[in-house]
Amino acid sequence: EVQLVESGGGLVQAGWSLRLSCAASGPHVDHFIIAWFRQAPGKGREGIASIRLRDDITRYSDSMEGRFIISGDGAKGTVYLQMNSLKPEDTAVYYCAATIAWYPFDADEYPYWGQGTQVTVSA
Repeated sequence: EVQLVESGGGLVQAGWSLRLSCAASGPHVDHFIIAWFRQAPGKGREGIASIRLRDDITRYSDSMEGRFIISGDGAKGTVYLQMNSLKPEDTAVYYCAATIAWYPFDADEYPYWGQGTQVTVSA
C-alpha cells in the first residue's frame, strides 16, 4: 500500500508561482505512477501530470497548458508540482494519487490518494 501526503498549498495572487510536494511512502513506491489531480468546486477531478520515480518518466494531460511541471526525487520519495503564472481558475484542491500502470488520467484508475492541499489564486 502507498501512503501519500501533499503539502505546499496556500493563497497566492494571480501571476505568482507555487510548488506543491507529495511525500510518497510504502513498498516499492518508486515503481508506482504518481500523478497530480485537481478538483475545483462543483467539478470532477482533473488530471494534470504523472511521473514514475524509478526512471523519472513523465506524462502530461492534454488539457494542461504547459504552465505546470512535474518532477520527482526518488531518494526522498517525493513528487513536486511546479505551478507558474497561476490564474484564478487554477483555484482547486490539489491531490496526488498513485497507481501501478500508465493509465490515462482517469481518477477511477488510481487506488491511492492523499488528503489534498488547497490552492487559492486571487485576481
